[in-house]
Amino acid sequence: MLEGYQARSFTAPTTSGHQITHDVYTRGDGPATIVILQELPGIGPETLTLADELVARNFRVVMPHLVGPLGRISLLGNTLRVFCMRKEFKMFERNQSSPVVDWVKALCRDLRDEQGCERIGVIGMCLTGNFAISLIAEDSVLAAVASQPSLPAQDQTALHMSEAEISAARDRLDEVGPMLALRFEEDKLCAGQRFKAIDAAFNDDAQRIKLIELPGPGHSVLTLDLIKGGEPAKQAMQEVVAYFQERLQA
Repeated sequence: MLEGYQARSFTAPTTSGHQITHDVYTRGDGPATIVILQELPGIGPETLTLADELVARNFRVVMPHLVGPLGRISLLGNTLRVFCMRKEFKMFERNQSSPVVDWVKALCRDLRDEQGCERIGVIGMCLTGNFAISLIAEDSVLAAVASQPSLPAQDQTALHMSEAEISAARDRLDEVGPMLALRFEEDKLCAGQRFKAIDAAFNDDAQRIKLIELPGPGHSVLTLDLIKGGEPAKQAMQEVVAYFQERLQA
């Protein structure tokens, strides 16, 4: 299922000095690059379909493999794996991002400075949804989409970001323009309180994050529940693609 992708290993430290290494899969040769951060179920067929859609639109797609088997989903198995990866993921941490965000920031800088990727966007989903908000503060990142951001677990009223990260992201969004965030209205993993917390932190005096809520149940807006979401999910996908085209390809 990963035919056509180029694989490499990338290592970078966190701010605590812990070294993180993950494989990174790349496909496409467009000058505009989108980093797809996998959701908790893993890099399964639906995530690869999302990647195919973006490659067909002349984007280069970069997929870090953070956890779990490739080519299929493993929700329970990956949940257990993430719990064991405490040096990378802090699923319950309030007001602080997971250490693996430092690794993704370093990857984005490497893509720009060493791999020739001129214009970079990021999609975070579920487990990594909040990461996209932190990453927009990077000067290597020009666009970001946070789909069903689900951390911190067990506290929908908090954000998985420090005050310093929020401030940096606000400043960057004032510079490059609003990013997008998506959720289903009946999603309990990314509930309405989460979007209220994002809205309060970022949209108090201007729209820095456009909050898009789709009707009905579901969780994975751009992948597992895209078909179930019907026309609203299809329109959300089109808006995401158009957003990246405007920011990265115009």
